[in-house]
Amino acid sequence: MYKIVLIRHGESEWNKKGLFTGWTDVDLTSLGLKQAKEAGKILKDKGFIFDISYTSYLKRAIKTLNIILEEMDLMWIPVIKDWRLNERHYGNLQGLSKKEMARKFGEEQVLAWRRSYDVPPPEIKKSNPYNQLKDIRYSFLKKPVLSECLKDVNKRTIVFWNKNIVPDLKLGKKIIISASGNSLRSIKKYLDNLTDAEIIRINIPYGVPMVYELNKNFKVIKWYYLGDPKKIKKITEEIKNQGKAK
Repeated sequence: MYKIVLIRHGESEWNKKGLFTGWTDVDLTSLGLKQAKEAGKILKDKGFIFDISYTSYLKRAIKTLNIILEEMDLMWIPVIKDWRLNERHYGNLQGLSKKEMARKFGEEQVLAWRRSYDVPPPEIKKSNPYNQLKDIRYSFLKKPVLSECLKDVNKRTIVFWNKNIVPDLKLGKKIIISASGNSLRSIKKYLDNLTDAEIIRINIPYGVPMVYELNKNFKVIKWYYLGDPKKIKKITEEIKNQGKAK
C-alpha cells in the first residue's frame, strides 16, 4: 500500500477578500499561517514522516509547505517546485471580486467559472495588472497561459503525477504535496475517477491534510481528512459560498 498527503495552502489574502486569485502570487493571512502550523502539528502527532515534498511556484503554497516541514522538524528534506501544481489560471477574472461577478453575471455563471470542468474564464488582457505575461518564472513556457478551465489544469497535473509522483511512490518515498484548490481538485478527480458533473461539487478546505491510501496499482483504497470534522465542514462551506451574490 502507498500513502500520500495532499494539502491546500492556508487562507490567502485574496481568499479572505473573496477575489479570483489564479496565478497572482498573493501571501497567506495570519489565519493561513496558523492553519499551516496546525496542519504540521497534526501530521506530526499522527506519526507522519516525509522523504520528499512538492509544491507550486506560488508563495502561498510554498509557505504552507515550509511551515508544515518546520513544525515537523523536516526542513532538511527535498522541496521540489513545479509550475504544474499552480492554481488554475483565472484569466481576466484575476483580481476581481467573486461576489461582484455573481451580481453582474449571475451565480450560475460564476459557479461555472469557478468549478466546472470545461468552461474557461475570459483570457487575461495585457492591460490587466494581474497578468503573468512578463513574469520571469514562466518565461520557459512556449505559449503564455492566458486562461484555464479545470480540463486544462488536469492535463498538466496528471502529467506531473505520472512523471513525478508514481515513480517516487514506487521507490517507497513518503510524499507531501502542497498546492492550490484547483490543482488538487484536478488530482482528486483523476484519483477518485470523478465525472465532470461530480467535480463541480468538490471544494477543498484551506490547510487541511488530505490523505490518500493507494493499492499497488495506484488505485484508491480510501482517502480522508485529518482534523476536526466540524472545522473542516465550516471552512468548506465558506469556500463554497464565495461565489454567491450575497
